[in-house]
Amino acid sequence: MSVFAPLRRPTNTQAPAPDSGSAGAFACGPVEVAARHIRVADGYVATLAVTGYPAEVGPTWLAPLLSWPGRLDVAIHVDPLPAPIAADRLRKQRARYESSRRADAAKGRLGDPVVDAAAEDAADLAAQLARGVSKLFRVGIYATVHARTELELQVACQQVTAAAASTLLEVQPTTWRHLHGWTTTLPLGHDALQQRRTMDTRALAAAFPLESPDLPAPLPGQPADDGGVLYGVNPASRGIVWWDRWTQDNYNLVVLARSGAGKSYFVKVETLRHLYDGVRVAVVDPEDEYLALADAVGGRIVRLGQAGVTVNPLDLPAGDRRPDVLTRRALFVHTLVAVLLGEQPTAAQRAALDRAVLATYRAAGITADPATHYRPAPLLADLVTQLDATGSAGAELAARLQPWISGSAAGLFAGPSTHRTDSHLAVWSLRQCPDQQRPAATLLALDAIWQSVDYQPDPGNSRRPLVRRLVVVDEAWQLLRDGEGAKFLFRLAKAGRKRNTGLTIATQDAADVLGTDLGQAVVANAATAVLLRQSPQAIDAVGDAFGLTGRERRLLLAAPRGQGLLLAGAHRTGLEVVASAAEADLASTSPDSLADDDPL
Repeated sequence: MSVFAPLRRPTNTQAPAPDSGSAGAFACGPVEVAARHIRVADGYVATLAVTGYPAEVGPTWLAPLLSWPGRLDVAIHVDPLPAPIAADRLRKQRARYESSRRADAAKGRLGDPVVDAAAEDAADLAAQLARGVSKLFRVGIYATVHARTELELQVACQQVTAAAASTLLEVQPTTWRHLHGWTTTLPLGHDALQQRRTMDTRALAAAFPLESPDLPAPLPGQPADDGGVLYGVNPASRGIVWWDRWTQDNYNLVVLARSGAGKSYFVKVETLRHLYDGVRVAVVDPEDEYLALADAVGGRIVRLGQAGVTVNPLDLPAGDRRPDVLTRRALFVHTLVAVLLGEQPTAAQRAALDRAVLATYRAAGITADPATHYRPAPLLADLVTQLDATGSAGAELAARLQPWISGSAAGLFAGPSTHRTDSHLAVWSLRQCPDQQRPAATLLALDAIWQSVDYQPDPGNSRRPLVRRLVVVDEAWQLLRDGEGAKFLFRLAKAGRKRNTGLTIATQDAADVLGTDLGQAVVANAATAVLLRQSPQAIDAVGDAFGLTGRERRLLLAAPRGQGLLLAGAHRTGLEVVASAAEADLASTSPDSLADDDPL
């Protein structure tokens, strides 16, 4: 049987002439109807209706059908079911299930597990409807297959049926109703087949392909963003993971992973790519992992603890003309002395120290006048001399500071500062510092970094410089265990955005980050997070802190080296770090590569 039905005028049995205007331009030509297909113009069309569904579905459960590699039109017709009607139907359905269960019990038969499961599901759904948590919908799903020949159409229909069966979907051909099926899948909003199934909100929402494993890309016609760096690829889709941390609410990044999962490798690759964009970077490096990177890009390395490397804590920031510079430096000296002593001085000692600091600067010709700040700064030894002259409290404090002036720990403060950090990359190496000196050395490094971040040459201009800065703290667990170090990270995480500065912290010990109030505050102020492979002992804490799903937790437990998740606000995607051969050589953290860079 043949029926000729142009798309625009169904009552006309003749196809419109090619020159009959705009209506003819959109006409499909004659339609020939057969039992197993219809012929439209020069192709063949068959429609399959979804008639069977699995008991439970997961996210994007229609993906195998939608991703079939051929010409396939899928239409989903959705009609909401009014709440009173939905509740009445559920009540009747539950009554049938309960009647069946009671009949089996009365006859002494074991209950049917299928009926028991269906009854429990119906009860749960009824409770959700009563609370307004979920709704019911009448849903029809249809797939129209296109092919050039009848044989190709048969093969294509078999492939689509197999793809649907992979997700436990049962499809049936619409025999003698393919014309209705074809029009049902056209964008007309009319369901001529009415092969419907009742679904709740969650099942229906999971069917729509409204999410992608990749980060959102610009819409067609919109220009791509100028910033950002390449993080890697998505292992699921092989799409590019390109991320711009400088467009987020803050510029901070936290990297959590177990030892050997590739966190330092990723941080070095990201740091290197930010250097390409002109970002000035300062690194706190406890294990000398960034020396090769600094040498390759012409950065400066400050090896604290090495013979001949000294730091003067009384140095004033060069070029900073704010009126409170001297006061800030005096307060820092108080903090440094507390770290050197391992405890807070007494009230009398703090008063003596305050008088001695100001007297030491006056003896060097430095006052609150910014014009005097270019004079050579006094040394810590000069401060101890002034403390001796301030009374018994000062003398006691001076005696406790003697090991740092003339004793075994005097090397770090033995003279004026020998380093310069005015470079695009400054690496503060702490590996050669003894454990007893490391807290003080770390504090000096953090203070120098903060001075570069907080630098404001013109006190009358409140606008910060446009240059972007990045502070990288590797193995941050060592810093978070120190009180002053944790406070520095907290302050930088809070105030860095106003100074056009981002903070990157990487650690293998999630407990040190998530187990303290300051650590949790640092994580809360990081708009971007990269989670690589986690240990079973830490996955619960990490999962709770970042709101990970069960699937995401399992992924992080079994992720290969260099793979994990990128979390940024509402966006989550898989990540596999990729680097060029040259970048990989600089970012490698293998013991062999580190041994090559060890000057000893």
